[in-house]
Amino acid sequence: MSKHKQKKQFYLLSLGCSKNTVDSESMASLLLKSGFQGTADPDDASVLIVNTCGFIESARQESIEALQDLAELKGKNQLLIAAGCMAQRYGSEVVEWVPGVDGVIGTRRWMDIVPFIRKLRRQKHPEPLYHLPDEATTVGKDERGVLRTAVQGRSAYLKIADGCRRPCAFCAIPQIKGTHVSRPMNAIVAEAVRLQEAGIQELIIIAQDSTDYGHDLGLKNGTSQLLKEIAKAAPDIPWIRLMYAYPGYVTDELIETMATTPQIVNYLDIPLQHGHRETLKRMRRPANVEWVYKTVEKLRTAMPDIAIRTTFIVGYPGETDEEFDGLKQFVRDLQFDRMGAFTYSYEASTPSATVSWQVEEAVKQARQAELMELQQAISLAKNQVQVVKRRWC
Repeated sequence: MSKHKQKKQFYLLSLGCSKNTVDSESMASLLLKSGFQGTADPDDASVLIVNTCGFIESARQESIEALQDLAELKGKNQLLIAAGCMAQRYGSEVVEWVPGVDGVIGTRRWMDIVPFIRKLRRQKHPEPLYHLPDEATTVGKDERGVLRTAVQGRSAYLKIADGCRRPCAFCAIPQIKGTHVSRPMNAIVAEAVRLQEAGIQELIIIAQDSTDYGHDLGLKNGTSQLLKEIAKAAPDIPWIRLMYAYPGYVTDELIETMATTPQIVNYLDIPLQHGHRETLKRMRRPANVEWVYKTVEKLRTAMPDIAIRTTFIVGYPGETDEEFDGLKQFVRDLQFDRMGAFTYSYEASTPSATVSWQVEEAVKQARQAELMELQQAISLAKNQVQVVKRRWC
């Protein structure tokens, strides 16, 4: 990168999921408010920020490589900051992996990005600076007046909560994000109204667990209440889509709200992770498979055209041939409209890492391919039905 003194500009690279994208947009808003300008060229920036993902090994490697690329090209007057999930999870280890990193700020205090940069600039003897609070209780309640959204064309992601209180054995999100913290309902509804005024046509509701919304606020069926309030306050947004529902928490009231509110898209993303009771028990996930059958039936009865998407993990520690066969039968039975299958990623700090029987990588890859081939036939049949319907319209 050039050695000239860069203007007060920032370059922000966002990696990982849509929830991370919202955090990135929020940081960018705070930087813009403080007088920075955004740039798509790292060479023009005085501050380089990578909002990292640290959920699984492949995401972690992508984040490290992105930081390394910027560190190698960094000029004398530039700051390189690692933000987000990997930064929160690994702290000082990030600087060991990428020596050129000047600061590490965790996902729980992204709203401190501006004072963090100022503190870095004031250091007389530059050395890595860390801002990694253990608690996440301020997330959702100290957002410095920025929208918790990410706009992509005529669609926008709206984050309603952060963190997670579920005990899934394979997942590091509670370690990274902390427990579930719901944002105030009035703040979320106000943001929906502002997005309506901006011409947004699709509002995508996201959280680590969207169906847990309001639990910490003392609300019962909080997600259903929130959806009703958004639809009422922003009637000109034609599509409202709900993502990341947790098994067991898709209530009858939520189904009724979705079915009777025209703006809410007949679509539900519900990551089930597996379809065999014993595997689910080891995952520390809801193992009541019968609930899934009954709830999918309720959803399709209330909304015959609903599209249900899910994801599964194959090769989870201890997964036997019998358990995998059970997962395949589960997929055949429920005929999901969309499905993703991922191989289990070993994460040393999670309870699943202590299970002695780890499935071989070749077996994991073969099972993923087999499950996706099974789903391809299901998706093709469903798509062909839609083609026929369109021809007769």
